[in-house]
Amino acid sequence: MMPSKMNIMRFHLVVAFLFAVLSTNSAEEDDEFDFAAYSPPGPYFDKEFSRNVTALVGKTASLSCKVLNAGNRTISFVRHRDIHLLTVGRDTYTSDQRFQALHKPHTNEWTLQIRYPQIRDSGTYECQVSTSPPIGHFVHLIVVQPNTSIMGSPEMYINRGSTINLTCVVEHSPEPPANILWTHNNQEINYDSPRGGVSVITEKGDVTVSYLLIQKARPSDTGRYSCAPTSANAQEIQVHVLNDLRGPAAMQHGGQLKLEYPLSAFLLSISVLVLGT
Repeated sequence: MMPSKMNIMRFHLVVAFLFAVLSTNSAEEDDEFDFAAYSPPGPYFDKEFSRNVTALVGKTASLSCKVLNAGNRTISFVRHRDIHLLTVGRDTYTSDQRFQALHKPHTNEWTLQIRYPQIRDSGTYECQVSTSPPIGHFVHLIVVQPNTSIMGSPEMYINRGSTINLTCVVEHSPEPPANILWTHNNQEINYDSPRGGVSVITEKGDVTVSYLLIQKARPSDTGRYSCAPTSANAQEIQVHVLNDLRGPAAMQHGGQLKLEYPLSAFLLSISVLVLGT
């Protein structure tokens, strides 16, 4: 017996309904899967922001980290030398009050501030997030003591009429000194004085070198010279200008330029020629 048109129509309606139900369930399952796949990630560090730090002795050091998607988790700082918990949130957990945690509201940035750092503070510090288990990012601190030296110190002997060349070298400074002050017997040297023939050349860099040139040395140029960078200790040298040209001491000791500063040697030679004309 052949099915009626009404039965065929009902069959198609049932099939369409079942297909719609299955499609809806499948879409819901897909939506649930997609939601799980695209859920926000957990906390992580912006490693480009958190960099190693070189600081000067006595000058405040700041070790920073940026934690993204931290939510309500707590940020701590740990010193790895002795596994010492320094700060939790903005609270300090050490008796050394030089350490302090700073955080700007509504930002991802946290900073461990160390006031009056010393050489012993150098080492590895960890910015840590209170996940389970905790995650952390390491920041390395190097505290340096800039060093100043004058080639040929503590004493230099120079012939009368020769050129005095004092070379001051500043090393281990995170940044070049803003200024280098030269003095003679505790008086700042005036490069525009009537005496003339006095000049200075300073090259700034990882190692900063300053050259003091005094042409046609005379007995009044004898004395104590000091090189005082703004960001480092001062250094002194005693200069003796001799009238007796025959003695072995009548030589400039330590004032010659080294080959490690070839550009400076060239510029200095040019300056001497120009000033001597």
